[in-house]
Amino acid sequence: MRWVIDHTSRELLPYQVARCVRQGVASGELAVGEQLPPAAELAEALAVDRNTVLAAYRQLRDEGLLEFRRGRGARVASAVPEPSPVLHAAHALVAEARRHGLGRSDLIRLIERLT
Repeated sequence: MRWVIDHTSRELLPYQVARCVRQGVASGELAVGEQLPPAAELAEALAVDRNTVLAAYRQLRDEGLLEFRRGRGARVASAVPEPSPVLHAAHALVAEARRHGLGRSDLIRLIERLT
């Protein structure tokens, strides 16, 4: 699995780590039941603080994508996480944009300007 973190990005590091896990699950690189690297080990490999990885793992646990087991670390719990509030907001944004006559490329440009 590819772990890609951009230290110069505006996106917070825990969100980048969580995105890598989500992409790994979505692509099939990470299967249900598969164990993720220990937080300290992954943090060292990504040149981030251990708490950054732990924050990402906790976020994914809260979404139902990961589960923690004492002494066994973090494992993929589900291939289909619960829809997040961001996904709901994105659907609402797309619907609102359509009502105002904005297309896909308009939305992409808008989001690129904001990020």
